[in-house]
Amino acid sequence: TVTMDVGEAVRQVKAGKIDFRVDKNGNLHAAIGKASFGADQIRDNADAFLKEVMRLRPSSAKGVYVRSITLSTTMSPAIEVDRNVVLTNVR
Repeated sequence: TVTMDVGEAVRQVKAGKIDFRVDKNGNLHAAIGKASFGADQIRDNADAFLKEVMRLRPSSAKGVYVRSITLSTTMSPAIEVDRNVVLTNVR
């Protein structure tokens, strides 16, 4: 992120700010970990991300809000995750 106030940006990240982007097809993209993270850290970050996405869901949204969940590293094949199991544990 490019900013003129680097100190404030660092404080926000350390406080747990979650950044994600949405492409034109409605896919969410977010970094939830690094290669140095353990499985528990990645799971906790994914859980926090999904909770935030569900919290931000507009009340006018009808039907299935999250259709599928897929995880991948930068240069590897994606792994599809069972969304029913994940979303029942997130709420």
